[in-house]
Amino acid sequence: VAMWIAVTLLCCSALARAAASCPSQCSCAFHSPAEGTKARTVLCNDPEMTLPPVNIPVDTTKLRIEKTAIRRVPGEAFHLLHNLEYLWMPYNSLASLSGITLKGLRRLQELRLDGNNLISFPWESLAGMPQLRLLDLHNNELTSVPADAARYVKNITYLDLSSNKLMTLPQALIATWANLQAVPYFPNDNSKIILGLQDNPWVCDCSLYEMVHFLNFQSPNIAFIEPRLKCFTPRSLAGVFFSQVELRKCQSPVVHTSVAKVKTILGSTVLLRCGTTGVPIPELSWRRADGAQLNGTVHQEISSDGMSWSILGLPVVSYLDSGEYICKAKNFLGATEAFISLIITDSESTDDPNSAKGAWNGKASGMEAAAYNDKLVARYVITTSTVPTLGSGAGTGDGLLLPDMAQDSNPQNLLVSPTPGQEPERMVRSVRVIGDSDQSITLAWKAPMAKNTTVFSVLYAIFGERDMRRINVEPGKTKVTVYGLLPKTKYIVCVCVKGLIPRKEQCIIFSTDEVASAGGTQKLINVVVISVACVIAVPLTLVVCCGALKRRCKKCFVRKPKEIQESYVTFESLSPGAKAKGVEGEYLTRHTPDESNRLLSARSSVDSEAIPKIEGQPNEYFC
Repeated sequence: VAMWIAVTLLCCSALARAAASCPSQCSCAFHSPAEGTKARTVLCNDPEMTLPPVNIPVDTTKLRIEKTAIRRVPGEAFHLLHNLEYLWMPYNSLASLSGITLKGLRRLQELRLDGNNLISFPWESLAGMPQLRLLDLHNNELTSVPADAARYVKNITYLDLSSNKLMTLPQALIATWANLQAVPYFPNDNSKIILGLQDNPWVCDCSLYEMVHFLNFQSPNIAFIEPRLKCFTPRSLAGVFFSQVELRKCQSPVVHTSVAKVKTILGSTVLLRCGTTGVPIPELSWRRADGAQLNGTVHQEISSDGMSWSILGLPVVSYLDSGEYICKAKNFLGATEAFISLIITDSESTDDPNSAKGAWNGKASGMEAAAYNDKLVARYVITTSTVPTLGSGAGTGDGLLLPDMAQDSNPQNLLVSPTPGQEPERMVRSVRVIGDSDQSITLAWKAPMAKNTTVFSVLYAIFGERDMRRINVEPGKTKVTVYGLLPKTKYIVCVCVKGLIPRKEQCIIFSTDEVASAGGTQKLINVVVISVACVIAVPLTLVVCCGALKRRCKKCFVRKPKEIQESYVTFESLSPGAKAKGVEGEYLTRHTPDESNRLLSARSSVDSEAIPKIEGQPNEYFC
């Protein structure tokens, strides 16, 4: 009896100590994860609880705090729980979580924080949890994931970020997943790493390019809770699956300017043009280098090739408008600037006094930029005195580009300003395309004032490009064929006397697809005309040939009787006196064909004997 009383007292004492160590608002339980071991589980689910309990047993391996009113967790709440392996805090009211709170949990394997109001997560705290395999952040208010998170998720094989407010993911994180070779968390899944990304307001632009590519061409060791992700914005792609969108890769802005220096006379109108490329399309803005206010208007436009242009118009320029103008292109990847110098002079000559007159300074003129459309050609040619960047070609259009020709020592390769005596020669007129395929064209022009020794130059470039290529035409020729063009591409081409600057009327814009279409139409017309001509001409030719053959055959059949008939000759009696009635008819009927042949021969004594004697003067006969 005494022994049983002692055992009972010891058991009651142990139960009392165990009950005293468990928090009052929580329940404790023991389980055996392995034979001969015990693990403590603490469950706290009081809906009125606002802070985590402070007296959690240190031997706790699994802590569940669920469906409470806890909004924050003090930094020292879990510091003594060095054996904690599972921390589940789903569906509370957590708005923030500090990295200090998770410090020291080196044995932690699962961290579930789903169903809270977290707007951020301390990703750097994962570095102190090397055994963590599961991280559940489902159904929170996360708006972004930092790029540094890629350094800390390499060991996580189950990550749920679904039902948050994520619009994009960093490229570094996508690259980490694509190359991830971690051990799967679930024993029954031998090859998959599980990701949950669905139900987020994804913005389908270039920033999502890597992610879309990752989902469409995913690694075989990656599995998604829901693989059919959808775009949320822009509106044109709302609800479209990732597998159905085509996105462009993000690109930093690049600025293109048609000229680097503009010289113009006082009181003229100047247009400064600046273009940019980039993904997304950069925003263009103008400002002056000296900080002065812009005295003009800005017009924005987008060309057919996707390039964004900004045109700064300066009407009636004065000396105050001289200076450096800065064009800035900016998108979220960065910004780029370009400078254009505007010089105002008081005379019509805009030559640079510091350089030799007429020498080309190697800068691009507005000629190739102005010819983007007919309205701007004249403006740029008139307001600038510099010349285009040229490349030399050999008649094939494949010449090398020479961006800076100012150092060229060959005088024939330099463009000079025209003199009054050269003005008629430079007036190339009626430039037109007369042929022929989608990879070559034939140009023709008129130059009535040109001499047989005049050499023409053909300058051409792809529509929108700055650098132009040059073809020198043989003296006296006004037609040339340009080869090596791209199909279905718009080009600008100018024809001028070699060494001079082309004018507006000497430039045209054409498209190789239009040329090919026109050539095909002309060939179709030729085929139709030839077919109609054959239909009409062949039967007519047959009729004429048959008629000629018929007449030929008829002539052959009736030739002999006709010869006999033509042997007879009609004789008439010509005499000054009266002729006996009926004598002539009687005479002709009396003669045979042989006698008529004799009458045609020279007169002889036989003829005299055959002539009858009639009263009066004798008659004479003529054939």
